[in-house]
Amino acid sequence: MDLETRKISFVQEFLRLQNEEIVTGLENLMRRKKAELLEKNLKPLSIEEYNAEIDQAMEDSKNGRMIKADELQSKIKKWS
Repeated sequence: MDLETRKISFVQEFLRLQNEEIVTGLENLMRRKKAELLEKNLKPLSIEEYNAEIDQAMEDSKNGRMIKADELQSKIKKWS
């Protein structure tokens, strides 16, 4: 069975679940596995990449391409 077929089968089975404890467990498992995968694939920036990130941030700041933290928090509260 290929990955796409397995995902469709999993979603169909998931939608039939009536037990909140199982749904919560699956949500937690998915979050944990995604975090583990992300951490496993992280690699440190080179000094050149790090400096380029800083230069880009300074340029963004200079050109007004940023948002204040309180404005961002207000926008995030509207998402839910």
